[in-house]
Amino acid sequence: MAGPDGPLRVLLVEDEPLVAMMLHDMIEELGGTVAGSFPRLAPALDFARTQANAFDVAILDMNLGGERSEPLAEHLHAAGAPFIFSTGYGGGGERWPNAPILAKPYEISQLQDALNAALAR
Repeated sequence: MAGPDGPLRVLLVEDEPLVAMMLHDMIEELGGTVAGSFPRLAPALDFARTQANAFDVAILDMNLGGERSEPLAEHLHAAGAPFIFSTGYGGGGERWPNAPILAKPYEISQLQDALNAALAR
């Protein structure tokens, strides 16, 4: 997958190390790169605020070890940055109905579809 300036750059926010590693591999298999990977909200939000030009799209786990990723989604939405929610609990993106939702577990084809949908909006 290509972004506007080369390989698609993805901000990955996922608290489960094995899921993050799997996603990292899938993103690379699709031709993208991981611009930043964070297991917690605060550092991910700081990165999104200070490095907004470093990524093309974000994948946000909805539940980060008891923390919700909504503050980051709100920031990305306000900045016009595309994002995808990833969740094992279903639903949850009611405030951002245009954000694709990846229901865990998912396959690489579903990730690609969600990335395409997020970037098309």
